[in-house]
Amino acid sequence: MEQNVIIKVEALVKRYKELIALDHFNLEVYEGEIFGLLGPNGSGKSTTISCILALLQYDKGTIEVFGQPIKPDSYELKRKIGVVLQDVAVFDELTVYENIDYFCGLYVTDKKLRRQYVEEAIDFVELKEFSKFYPKKLSGGLLRRLNIACGIAHKPKLIFMDEPTVAVDPQSRNKILEGIKQLNREGATIVYTSHYMEEVEQICTRIAIMDGGKNLAIGTKEELKDMIKTGETIQVEILELPEGGVEKFRALPHVYRAEYADNHLKVYYTKGQRNLVRLIDYLKQENISFGKVYSELPTLNDVFLEITGKQLRD
Repeated sequence: MEQNVIIKVEALVKRYKELIALDHFNLEVYEGEIFGLLGPNGSGKSTTISCILALLQYDKGTIEVFGQPIKPDSYELKRKIGVVLQDVAVFDELTVYENIDYFCGLYVTDKKLRRQYVEEAIDFVELKEFSKFYPKKLSGGLLRRLNIACGIAHKPKLIFMDEPTVAVDPQSRNKILEGIKQLNREGATIVYTSHYMEEVEQICTRIAIMDGGKNLAIGTKEELKDMIKTGETIQVEILELPEGGVEKFRALPHVYRAEYADNHLKVYYTKGQRNLVRLIDYLKQENISFGKVYSELPTLNDVFLEITGKQLRD
């Protein structure tokens, strides 16, 4: 079954004088996805979103949203879109209820329907007991939840969330992530940017790894992990390794690297099965005493490091 393309970006170029922020960037987002844009600060994530929303002019390329070119005055298209930006954008002189009502009113003119939508948004982000509070009285986590309510109250079909959990406490972060999954279950397609690897791994159905304004890799978590050499890393506590022992481990099947430091042996495997069993058998065969053994499958962090050559939070 052919998937419905909600966002289509082709060969997008955005320059700031000498700096190329987006370098022939391509992207397709399908209906019903939570699509993750993963990259370090300065990789082009926020620029991409601003271009897709027609908030920023670009130099080359094409952008379609819901199958139509999007322009600054594409108001009917923009009614279907919700935006939660990294910087909290609410009015200090309005209460929680009044803020949500104001932003919802930009899209929904029917007063009765708007009241219903506002109350549903307040319930959704669990701010009912704070509805008469002013933003300056809210904690950072509650303020983020207000920001989300303002962006989603009009029930958009496509929601952009740009680093929505920056600088919030773990409890608020979990509520925000659960809320995003709930919005998706209710039918919204979500584009989610973050430099928190674990969040992207937890909630996103497909992920694009960005760096230097380019889309370096795209796929599901499993597809991305299959793109890299690392298949499994096994760490073993060994008090004393015989001379030349590391070289012997490097010669084992499927091993592409082995290191020994601080009484720990780390063996890096490419794809392969029963690596752990074979390694323990080899240690016993060589009469090498060992303690705890840890096995780790590759993470998105390993994918990012191998593809970009750097850590995500560099």
